[in-house]
Amino acid sequence: MPDCFHTALTEKLPNLRRFALSLCRTAHVADDLVQITVERALVARNSFDPASRIESWLFRILKNAWIDMTRKQKVRGQELDIHDEPDLAGQDSHKGETRLMVATVLEAVEKLPLEQREVVVLVCFEELSYAEAADILDIPKGTIMSRLSRARTAIAAKTGIK
Repeated sequence: MPDCFHTALTEKLPNLRRFALSLCRTAHVADDLVQITVERALVARNSFDPASRIESWLFRILKNAWIDMTRKQKVRGQELDIHDEPDLAGQDSHKGETRLMVATVLEAVEKLPLEQREVVVLVCFEELSYAEAADILDIPKGTIMSRLSRARTAIAAKTGIK
């Protein structure tokens, strides 16, 4: 019989990878971040409160791993464009205009400052509450709302939705 913790952790791997990609924009670095996150989660398993959402706990671990990684790296190597990952833009069933709009929005999100981009990913893509995102990023809920508002305005302006 599978362990509930391991099952929940495995189910959240795609979400972790998306969040990692939004932070680092490089597939191989994102994979490293996810691996570090899983390792840390397994080691710290006893500190997880089953009454809370595992997503928030995992995203917080990943965010801390990213901070640790960026502190250790003074010089970054060449990064890959997130658009090199076609599976992130959607299924092949998306046609013409929809695919173009998705690509345009992803490009606009990619150009956001890191602080706004991580809020957009957590709240809009991962569907976390403002409180959960604030907890993960260790900032006030009002700051989440402010960053999200500025990000949405910037995305609308860059995509012509405004």
